[in-house]
Amino acid sequence: MTNPDPEAAAPVLVLEGVSKSFGAVRALRSVSLSLFAGEAHAVAGENGAGKSTLIKVLAGVHRPDEGSVLLDGTPVEFGGPAAARDAGVAVIYQEPTLFPDLSVAENIFMGRQPTRSFGRVDHRAVREAVAALFARLGVAMDPERPARGLSIADQQLVEIAKALSFDARVLIMDEPTAALTGSEVARLFTVVRALREQGAAILFISHRLSEVFELCQRVTTLRDGTLVASEPLAGLTEADLVRRMVGRTLDELYPKQEAEVGEVALDVSRLTREGVFTDVSFQVRTGEIVGLAGLVGAGRSEVARAVFGIDRFDAGHVAVGGRRLKPGSPSLAMAAGLALVPEDRRAQGLIMQMSVERNIGLADLRATTTAGLVSRRAERDRAVDWAAKLQVKYARLSDLVGTLSGGNQQKLVLAKWLATGPRVLIVDEPTRGIDVGTKAEVHRLLSQLAADGVAVLMISSDLPEILGMADRVLVMREGRISAEISRADATEQTVVAAATGAAVGGAL
Repeated sequence: MTNPDPEAAAPVLVLEGVSKSFGAVRALRSVSLSLFAGEAHAVAGENGAGKSTLIKVLAGVHRPDEGSVLLDGTPVEFGGPAAARDAGVAVIYQEPTLFPDLSVAENIFMGRQPTRSFGRVDHRAVREAVAALFARLGVAMDPERPARGLSIADQQLVEIAKALSFDARVLIMDEPTAALTGSEVARLFTVVRALREQGAAILFISHRLSEVFELCQRVTTLRDGTLVASEPLAGLTEADLVRRMVGRTLDELYPKQEAEVGEVALDVSRLTREGVFTDVSFQVRTGEIVGLAGLVGAGRSEVARAVFGIDRFDAGHVAVGGRRLKPGSPSLAMAAGLALVPEDRRAQGLIMQMSVERNIGLADLRATTTAGLVSRRAERDRAVDWAAKLQVKYARLSDLVGTLSGGNQQKLVLAKWLATGPRVLIVDEPTRGIDVGTKAEVHRLLSQLAADGVAVLMISSDLPEILGMADRVLVMREGRISAEISRADATEQTVVAAATGAAVGGAL
């Protein structure tokens, strides 16, 4: 199916002059958007630009304060997500929500299985229907396979199949590639292109601009809840799109400063955890950013958790500033000057039902405690200071962290740990799921920390980030350090070759 000519074709779904506020915060201001059958349409913008609110309006989670939603030219008011889904509008979120102990088929037809006489489930009909859905997607997957143990990529394909089972005509994909490997992204894009060719209207959101240009034909850019432009991608460059998103030219995404490298701050020697990682040894010096690269599942995050004391290890030792740490004790690691910004900021880095100020103070309560009681004034002053340093955007310090955008949540996790004054900072996927402007700010911050003498261990699946920010690159493969590469010698080819065991180019 050829991509539609917007001048000739009628849009499937239209957002017309939609505004939405939450208290004093204007999330959307008179935003308009048109989705056409057979077209992939991107929504670009920084964290906090209004993308999530736009999705929730289309999905029936929020009702607009002003404006309207039109389906096939007719105004509609979705009473909730189920109503939107029944109308053919489906959302595939970054983190799928399947029932792990049910089969793939049961997840797809949950609550609406075909039945036989006496209300018995027609399992054969379910299997045949699911097999037909996967055939339409060009995917080989066993309908009887339990959902538990499926990769994120396979879970997303199950969610897409579920959407198709509702005859979805509009598919909204919110950061679907954030946790996927390069090969998984390629497979997902093959599926999305097939759906587009079959006439589906795709709304695609990703902070990876290269993916936007690879998959989409049009883009709508939001800034501070306001529509900046809605236009064809043909003729635009990534620099053009960044300028529309942030309102300025982004001079440098990887602002790496030169720093004086000093003494060994973190010494990891022959660290082993049976079945997870083996004989891992490396050092990080003050003033140095060491990148830890490798394929998903290579053991990078597991090493970081063991170093920080969250998980125990079977052999080896960890020392900070020459002082050996007791295994399995995060509190002693923190006392020695070690800080860990985890990969999953929502589940492991923040308490979503606590306020901004309370979260910032959690990692070092002693700094705001007198006679065993937390001083609210000291806690607030500390939060104001660090939120300002990291340019965290919020309405009130008393707001729940869950109301902030993903990028501001990420900066808040960094603020929490930087407030402890660490000697060694471990950051696991520091810019996953955040926009390009915030990404540049995080990179600037990491570079400044190294220049101030902090030792930084940066784990990332973003190969350009590793190449742009690291003084040295350690590459893990199958639970072992397979290579150490200097900044001068680090290229996509050398890193990928060490990560895969084969001299090939491409992304991790």
